[in-house]
Amino acid sequence: MPQYQELPCGGQVLDIDTALKDGILGAALEPGDAAAGDAGKQPVNLRKMMDELDAAGDGGGDEAVPAVFICPISLEPMVDPVTLCTGQTYERGNISRWLALGHRTCPTTMQELWDDALTPNATLRQLIAAWFSRRYTRFKKRSADFHGRAADLVHGLRGTAVPRRQPLKGQARVAALRELRTLATTHQSVTKAIAEAGGVALLTSLLGPFTSHAVGTEAVAILVCGVPLDADAKSALMQPAKVSLVVDMLNEGVADTKINCVRLIRILMDERGFRPETVASLSLLVGVMRLIRDKRHPDGVVAGLELLNSICAVHRPARSMIVSIGAVPQLVELLPELATECVEPALDILDALSAVSEGRVALKDCPRTIPNAVRLLMRVSEACTRRALSMLWTVCRMAPEECAPAAVEAGLAAKLLLVIQSGCAPELKQKASELLKLCRLNYTDTLFISKCKLTRTIQ
Repeated sequence: MPQYQELPCGGQVLDIDTALKDGILGAALEPGDAAAGDAGKQPVNLRKMMDELDAAGDGGGDEAVPAVFICPISLEPMVDPVTLCTGQTYERGNISRWLALGHRTCPTTMQELWDDALTPNATLRQLIAAWFSRRYTRFKKRSADFHGRAADLVHGLRGTAVPRRQPLKGQARVAALRELRTLATTHQSVTKAIAEAGGVALLTSLLGPFTSHAVGTEAVAILVCGVPLDADAKSALMQPAKVSLVVDMLNEGVADTKINCVRLIRILMDERGFRPETVASLSLLVGVMRLIRDKRHPDGVVAGLELLNSICAVHRPARSMIVSIGAVPQLVELLPELATECVEPALDILDALSAVSEGRVALKDCPRTIPNAVRLLMRVSEACTRRALSMLWTVCRMAPEECAPAAVEAGLAAKLLLVIQSGCAPELKQKASELLKLCRLNYTDTLFISKCKLTRTIQ
């Protein structure tokens, strides 16, 4: 059981020496682990160590970080622990800020401080350093093991293992690829080991006309994990036959496969030698729209919108194709349900599609264009307000007698007045003023003024 020392003020503090002896702060050190006394021989940057473990998702490994290492203010492990007169220990920076705000109480016990001196807790700091050093040493050792295992898997798949054997085939190949994918997704540094072992060329070659769906799925999943792709690999992946295979997987695979296929195509589109006509495929566009509409997978919605936005930007002829598959009403209908980070790319796509005549007609004909666009004004960001205003301007100019009254009924007039009176950019205010004039010309003055007042009162 933990041993506590009683304080004169009535509080308690953990007896560190007893806790260490009893193993309360974690399992005993194993051979090869860093010990507390090693810190003097080989200084370790504790904060850097914590940050690296946290970035790798291995802050405590299989063990939870001991509660006595956690600062009660930030709920983060301490690097420079100091103790108050009440016996409570805090991270120096956190408690210093607390005192600088004029507080004269202990944040944990709320006891008044009879002394505001901060006493360094060297013993606790040594224990924290020892505990995290042990985790860090094991983490580095596991990382080295993972790199070696990843290289072995690549050599086994290529047939370059020692002793030399035939490349893995059938279910053995799928199992090896699946393990390689797990390593790559769990440990980012493994991707470099995969590339150094010749894994990029291997994965590229696996995306061929006779590739099974299982093999192709795993190969694509590994390629989008951050494996560094050289120029030759990117050139090979941009071949129409390989892109066609990826598109087939996009339309036939499960959700994760669809997302990975979209991400791979998006990566390839950033390359200088990418041919825009490669993405001018109805099959690809339909698959992307299906992914965007599947609200069960937010990552897929984000990835799909990013790809569709890129296609609109780099290949103007594809815009008419996107309109032809019904993308405009589908995106408009989705606007109120999209996460905040997805609204802007969706509006960017609709803005790009409105540059073609078919897109403008589709916007005008969609019954939700006006109410959904009006709702977005002054809601998400200035960029979203600009795009929504552009959509409304497009449809109201196309059919002012039909669309302008509908826009006013949806509350546009009051929203435009908000834009004009806000701190938005001057060109945005000018556009709002012009749209307001257009609406007023197609609405009776009395009804227009009353609608503005009524809408503003409701809002």
